[in-house]
Amino acid sequence: MLEMVLGWRRRKGNKGGKPKMELVIPNHFRCPISLDLMKDPVTLSTGITYDRESVERWFHEGNITCPVTNQVVRNFDMIPNHSLRIMIQDWCVENRQHGVERIPTPRIPVTPIEVADLLMQVKASSRGLDQHGCLELVHKMEKWGGESERNKRCIVDNGAPVTLACAFDAFANDSVERNVVVLEEILSSLNWMFPLQLEAHKCLGSLASLRCMVWFLKHQDLSGKEKSIVALKELLSFGDEHHVEALSQIEGVNELLVEFINKRVSPTITKSSLRVVWYLVSSSSNSSERIKLRFVELGLVSSLLDILIDSDKSMCEKALAILDSLCSIEEGRNKACGNDLTIPLLVKKILRVSPLTTEHSVSAIWKLCKFGEKDEGRTLVEALQVGAFQKLLLVLQVGCGDETKEKATELLKLLNPYRAELECIDSDYKNVKRSF
Repeated sequence: MLEMVLGWRRRKGNKGGKPKMELVIPNHFRCPISLDLMKDPVTLSTGITYDRESVERWFHEGNITCPVTNQVVRNFDMIPNHSLRIMIQDWCVENRQHGVERIPTPRIPVTPIEVADLLMQVKASSRGLDQHGCLELVHKMEKWGGESERNKRCIVDNGAPVTLACAFDAFANDSVERNVVVLEEILSSLNWMFPLQLEAHKCLGSLASLRCMVWFLKHQDLSGKEKSIVALKELLSFGDEHHVEALSQIEGVNELLVEFINKRVSPTITKSSLRVVWYLVSSSSNSSERIKLRFVELGLVSSLLDILIDSDKSMCEKALAILDSLCSIEEGRNKACGNDLTIPLLVKKILRVSPLTTEHSVSAIWKLCKFGEKDEGRTLVEALQVGAFQKLLLVLQVGCGDETKEKATELLKLLNPYRAELECIDSDYKNVKRSF
């Protein structure tokens, strides 16, 4: 009880012999959910007070009961507890010497009506191509979103992504260069609204919008490039082949993606670029083979092998998925077989990183060995020399998917005739020279 009144307690072990004081937050200032100091205390119909952000998250996750009383909440109104908030602020001021900062007076949450009214104004300004008016409105929306997660959910749930995507399309259709400021601001707002719904995808996937995002990749600063590549990744993740087809035909986009992968200017750009390339090469569109061939011609196979040498799990999985896809065409297999790193790296990644990397590694080796008729068994011999036979046996023993199991079994049959003449050694690609 004394600790609650004083707000601090003694700690032992201070060098000077004097007890050190540790500040203790009074229990009634703590949110019952997060146990942290409440910044915006609100009281439910059950009479229990919580921090607004914590209790809103609780209900957003599908709960319908009061966390403390376990009563079913039939009225979700949250009444600001101004008296308690003032007490907390006074306590913060009193303990400023202990490093406590005064919590700011919370802003009133935005309402669906306010969001709807603002979005109507955004629609009107975009129809009239009023970039300055639209820019002010988007700034206002971003300010609301920056105040709380609750505001962000309210903005998204009331149709902002569709409105902003359509506005982006309208300004991009007019002129990217003339409307670059408002276009970048809209794209910035859309970045925290992902994933988008179908209608928003249609607008953001228009040819004008795609060309604008590619223009950003070429001409904007690092931040602009990151927002654009993330938007493209989100767009293609929806699985619309028309978007894949349209993006692949924009001049210079493939070269840009390979450049981003090679330069690795930021983790966000590199990982998102890999994901975009994966969507492009794995599509079932009529231009899929052409897309793969173009990436092979741009030297992507060697770039992917470089990534496999020293990258984290996420990068490794993406790079192997793309390499596996490129090995589906003859030109891709020829490039892979012509690089001394390919087989040692693929074998090394089996059972090393994740089940996904094992799956793609086995698949790529299978394609190189099964369809590489022109190399007269050299790939099979190299695979044996770096320990592929033992690795494949382990894959079957530890378990894998049916498709991987079939490929591993067939690979073992292909490798077996060469075993008598070769001594299998563990793969060590560190001393293998690069092919460039």
